[in-house]
Amino acid sequence: MRKRGIAAIVLSSTVISATAQAREIDPAATADAATTIAGRGFGHGRGMSQYGAQGAAIAGKSVKQILDFYYPGTTTAKATGSIRVRISADTTDGVRVGAVSGLQVRSLATGKVYTLPRATTMNQWSIDPNGEHGTKLSSYDAKTKKWTLYKTFTGMAQFEGAPVIGLVLPSGAVRKYRGALRAIDVSGTHLDTVNVLSLEYYLRGVVPREAITSWKPAALQAQAVAARTYSVYHRNRASSRAYDLCDTTSCQVYGGYDSEETSTNNAIAATAGQIRLYNGKPIIAEFSSSNGGATAAGDAPYQLLKADGWDGYPRNGNPNVTWTVTRSAADLQATFDVGSIRSLRVLKRTGVGPGGGRALTIQAVGSKGTRVLSADQVRIRLHLRSGWISFPARALDIPIDVDETASR
Repeated sequence: MRKRGIAAIVLSSTVISATAQAREIDPAATADAATTIAGRGFGHGRGMSQYGAQGAAIAGKSVKQILDFYYPGTTTAKATGSIRVRISADTTDGVRVGAVSGLQVRSLATGKVYTLPRATTMNQWSIDPNGEHGTKLSSYDAKTKKWTLYKTFTGMAQFEGAPVIGLVLPSGAVRKYRGALRAIDVSGTHLDTVNVLSLEYYLRGVVPREAITSWKPAALQAQAVAARTYSVYHRNRASSRAYDLCDTTSCQVYGGYDSEETSTNNAIAATAGQIRLYNGKPIIAEFSSSNGGATAAGDAPYQLLKADGWDGYPRNGNPNVTWTVTRSAADLQATFDVGSIRSLRVLKRTGVGPGGGRALTIQAVGSKGTRVLSADQVRIRLHLRSGWISFPARALDIPIDVDETASR
């Protein structure tokens, strides 16, 4: 004799059979309704949680204790040198800067340096393409409103010499940078701009853009070490490329001299040169805003899956530890491409952290079939803060026992 199965759901403490539930719910209305998604964390969750570092600092943990927790099995070392950063807002035409005392231009082909005059009416200099892989240097006279050719070079060139140089962007806005502003040869008739500066000065433009400058010193120091390590890791892998890092969230956010703050400058100075190693090599010191209560596993041995009590620690002000967002039926249909969505559910989780942990795979059942996507695919397509998500129980999520229904 076959064992009979009955699918049921508990609503308002009342047990309702799946068959009765199906009679009371309008499937079309439910399928077309917007869905509220509950989530945890912001970012990939690997390595250090930035809000977690602040929580640990509030609890009195030192920078070493914070880094040991988020990058277990790593050791401390020192790094120096420079870094090359591609300026994403200036990737057309040439490299234009404001005239300033001490400004020089260097030919990268010969290494020769030329000190530039600073006339009262001369307010800009520009390195522009010139022929096949060459450049030319021109000055702009504000009085006559004309550009004048100053010198040509057989290869690329860069501005340097002044403590801070103002880069004139295509929009007309000016951003200030330490170090050199280099023109690099790219395909086409334009030049890209690369900021070349010391690692420590670079961090002054990174840490205040990646962390909240009012955070505890230990949290800012942890961010400084993580950012420095991340930079060295990628510098070692730049190979023949003309730059080491970009200045956006695809690498690390970098704002140059204009972003510098006293609190983060102090944190960088307090950890001068410090990086983290694993087996004698700089680690890929990844970090994200919030991990939601558990770090995510990665490919590296120091990227472990484990619970994190600091991420939601009281008074750390983490707005991302939990969140909700609503997506329309059209959004969900475009994401899964199974027609009108009948049900959404998480098939698999990591098993570590609140609610069973970070989602791994998600199933959608629709009017045109069933599809399973990774949580990361869903995160990207629905523009969610993380893949640690869950969906509300809906009537159409109830699996009806086909054999049971047929036997009636």
